[in-house]
Amino acid sequence: MNRDVMNDETYMRLAVELAAAAQGQTGSNPVVGCVIVKDGRIVGIGSHLKRGEGHAEVHALAMAGEQAADSTVYVTLEPCSHYGKTPPCADRLIEAKVKRVVAACQDPNPLVAGSGLKRLFDHGIEVQVGVLEEEALLLNEHYNTYITEKRPFITLKTASTLDGKIAAYTGDSKWITNEAARAYVHTLRHRHQAIMVGVGTILADNPSLTVRLPVPGVQPVRIIIDSQLRTPIHAKVVQDGQAETMIITTERADPARAARLEEAGVTVIACGVGEQVDLTLAMHTLADYEISSLLLEGGGTLNGAMLTAELVDKMILFYAPKIIGGRDAPGIVQMDGWARMSEAYRLERVNVTTYGDNVCISGYPVYRRRDDSDVHGDH
Repeated sequence: MNRDVMNDETYMRLAVELAAAAQGQTGSNPVVGCVIVKDGRIVGIGSHLKRGEGHAEVHALAMAGEQAADSTVYVTLEPCSHYGKTPPCADRLIEAKVKRVVAACQDPNPLVAGSGLKRLFDHGIEVQVGVLEEEALLLNEHYNTYITEKRPFITLKTASTLDGKIAAYTGDSKWITNEAARAYVHTLRHRHQAIMVGVGTILADNPSLTVRLPVPGVQPVRIIIDSQLRTPIHAKVVQDGQAETMIITTERADPARAARLEEAGVTVIACGVGEQVDLTLAMHTLADYEISSLLLEGGGTLNGAMLTAELVDKMILFYAPKIIGGRDAPGIVQMDGWARMSEAYRLERVNVTTYGDNVCISGYPVYRRRDDSDVHGDH
């Protein structure tokens, strides 16, 4: 590897680290890091910190000042070329008279999609794309799915015993995993715009579904799948005021119950005309509310329905070294299943991490694409 390539990767890696540090802060926008280098010296750095505020390039250019002229700009995502809540970053780079722009990957947003890089090139700026592309794409897997699939990126998180139980047959589930694993779950909540559970979880545990980290931040939206509007008016998610709550139900739900919940500040959305919530419609509807990522912390029924609908993008499974048994103890996933092991869902890009004596397995499910794709879940 020659020195120029090594330098490009070194500076881009710093840009990736800057972007990663802002995960969970940018709403439906991507996380982006930028590093400006001139004469072998870093003269500007920046991250996109909050939706509607300055992008990474703007912060880096402000730090670089006049030194941005004839510099090389390393940015984890193609500079934008359209007017959104802020002006185009491509124009700012052109005005600053930078010499070269190295982007890790193109922006999948149709409003950009190569046009930002083309604008730079048309103004005589040297353009390169693809340095640490895989790392940059992983960094924005939420945003990329939101843009291309028009629904949130969905991460299914569970905690279970070694025999796959998420609670005892009595319903007791506190605590399956250790303190270190539970602390990491709050980091996961912080990195997603929303947390979703089924109404059964609300009835059994009355959870707050909030992030509890040493440094306070934006609380994720709490989403409840509740086809019959059984969520009690006194539930924490309704009354505590700590975060926005949305309940997804059906057209058959009792209008009087919906009105009471809405009077309490809950957003009630009907998705489906039958007895069950149309999960696919629900996820696309959440995208209309600009929710780009969702942490699914449901019980076995909701987990199974989301998997059957092929809506889960990533799975994070925590296992504690315990065996509790119980024929009626709930499991990680409840669904009809397949007749042969060869038909089972499998995970790819698997990663194994330990939290003390707990094990975390994460990966991305591979689906058998079926003709009967119109699948609904019963909650």
